[in-house]
Amino acid sequence: MTHFAVAGLQLELTAQDNLEIVRAEMERLKRRFPWVDMVVLGELSLRGPQTANAEPLPGPLEQSLCQIARDLRLWFVPGSIHERAGDRIYNTTPVFDPSGQVVARYRKMFPFLPYEQGVTPGTEFVVFDVPKIGRFGVSICYDMWFPETTRTLAWMGAEVVIHPTMTNTIDRDLELSIARTNAAVNQCWFVDVNCAGRLGNGRSLVVAPDGSVVHQAGTGYEIVPVEMDLGLVRRSRRRGLLGLGQPMKSFRDSAVVFPQYQPGQASSPTLRQLGAMAVPGSASTDEEAG
Repeated sequence: MTHFAVAGLQLELTAQDNLEIVRAEMERLKRRFPWVDMVVLGELSLRGPQTANAEPLPGPLEQSLCQIARDLRLWFVPGSIHERAGDRIYNTTPVFDPSGQVVARYRKMFPFLPYEQGVTPGTEFVVFDVPKIGRFGVSICYDMWFPETTRTLAWMGAEVVIHPTMTNTIDRDLELSIARTNAAVNQCWFVDVNCAGRLGNGRSLVVAPDGSVVHQAGTGYEIVPVEMDLGLVRRSRRRGLLGLGQPMKSFRDSAVVFPQYQPGQASSPTLRQLGAMAVPGSASTDEEAG
């Protein structure tokens, strides 16, 4: 068995500089659960959703996060921060190893449009290896609504998907179903960590490779430490989910060429008829436009 312990920190935060709060919470977690190997925060936990707080990477905030990982000897996925790169802003998740080195940076591919304005989509999938344990992938919040994202990470060898989220809307229940589905169809661990307080409505969850929920948090402050066995991923992919379907092998062996990916999804007449990306108006406005 290959065990690795991940703790989700579901913190009750507001849109401010939360660095010292995060540092104190991680120090408390390390004292209480010294066996934890990695800590994961919710999306945009450190500064909130305002793009005005964006800074280049590497930058002062990232250096402070490096120091926290190094001091506590933890793998650290601090949710995400807004990265300024020239005239563009990305929603970016850095990953730190226990020596405080940045081992990966992932830019969110699907900003939550039409609401997450001013954020440029990333274009590169990101996986990283934890030595002697396995391969991990990263996605952020709305990314998981597009099944191609998690499937690509699994195709790249990810056995665990780390997924920071900042959801404070009524679609959270749907996200829980999507997280379970992503885990099951890709036969991987799926770690979805949401914010609480003013930034999110919680209900973080950890899903095993068979789609079962190992733990689902409540809506407030909660620490979610879970010891994962990556051997379950390898066994499920080899023998089948619950000893039944083997979706990763079927995907590998299929000769299907998916037409929507050949000329690009924008070529679909159906999709072209959906109209422009925009925040919806009132029901009466939509009826008049129709």
